Amino acid sequence: MSDWIFWFGLAGVLVILEMFSGTFYLLMIGLGMAAGGLVSLGTESRPVQLLTAAVAGIIATYALRRSRWLRPARHDATKDPNINLDIGQTVHVDAWTGDEGEPRTARILYRGAYWDAELQDGVAPHPGTFVIREIRGSRLILALGHP
Repeated sequence: MSDWIFWFGLAGVLVILEMFSGTFYLLMIGLGMAAGGLVSLGTESRPVQLLTAAVAGIIATYALRRSRWLRPARHDATKDPNINLDIGQTVHVDAWTGDEGEPRTARILYRGAYWDAELQDGVAPHPGTFVIREIRGSRLILALGHP
């Protein structure tokens, strides 16, 4: 059997296995095997083929690891209405507690349970309807405005 058949066959097997894992690392090793196959077309030296496959696989894996391809996008889930469906909902506040210079807080009824609510910075405290802008733990951060 020719060396190039071995290298490209092994690369094909790794690509097929990659479809089951979904991590892209087997694909990078498969690229190294394909590089070994390309070198085998030009030379009969197996050490050169092995070295080329190893170096190409390591470089491809390192490049994948350093790329932003595998890193998830960073989203602030506390403010994202696509993640937390409570953001943008309206609530009614009867009274605020807290002194001047301290965070204004309230205890409100929302979805059948009592929640701690805090007024967003820069908003004047008064009774009325507010919109949930953020959720920090079990505390609702409220602001004026429409959803």
